[in-house]
Amino acid sequence: MLVVSIPELPAMRFVPILVLLCMAAVAHAGQVAGVVVQTSGALSARTPSGAVKPLQVRSEVESGDTLSTAAGAYALVRFIDNSELTLKPGSTLVVEQFAFEDGKPEADRASFRLVKGGLRSVTGLLGKRSKDRFAMKTPSATIGIRGTTFFLEYLSGKGDIDASPGLTPGLHVHVGSGGISIVNSAGEFRYDSGQFGFIKDAQTRPVKMFTNPGMIFAPPAAWGGADTLTP
Repeated sequence: MLVVSIPELPAMRFVPILVLLCMAAVAHAGQVAGVVVQTSGALSARTPSGAVKPLQVRSEVESGDTLSTAAGAYALVRFIDNSELTLKPGSTLVVEQFAFEDGKPEADRASFRLVKGGLRSVTGLLGKRSKDRFAMKTPSATIGIRGTTFFLEYLSGKGDIDASPGLTPGLHVHVGSGGISIVNSAGEFRYDSGQFGFIKDAQTRPVKMFTNPGMIFAPPAAWGGADTLTP
């Protein structure tokens, strides 16, 4: 059975280890993928059948769920391999598939699709042992990992909620540690720790930069120890 560590989170409720252990035990069924650890506002999930349910701390997230955060709401989901995704306000993310079982790397699968908004991704056990089985899809490109913490923000230019002001519509990326690969119709490109980038659309080559063009990622200070981005 997978043992998942829960770091101390000052001034916030945290998920009991037992909850994550139970999730790991049933993960092979392709159902429970993770659990909500923290929220600062409204978070919901739409199931593949179309049913919409509100989520709160300790709510389970399943493969196939479409997660949405309201204006002003950050949300942190910890998956059964101890990886984390933190959604920015006004974001929509599809958990297309997530499968992880201790001792069975051949069954690893992690596929996500960012529809709009932004996130921070922190690699867990799956990403460390099966890097080629992780994919974060966006309208502009697909992101692969090389042992990584990375940030994404996708702006459509039409009704974006709580978007970082001044950013051009398209996909903005930042690598906090490790590295990522970016793949679209223009080819495959690598980004390393500390670099920023912009990908206008699925046919355009990425633009690499070394200073923040204006990305903002600022979860509540009460969460403690969370990575932030400021221009």
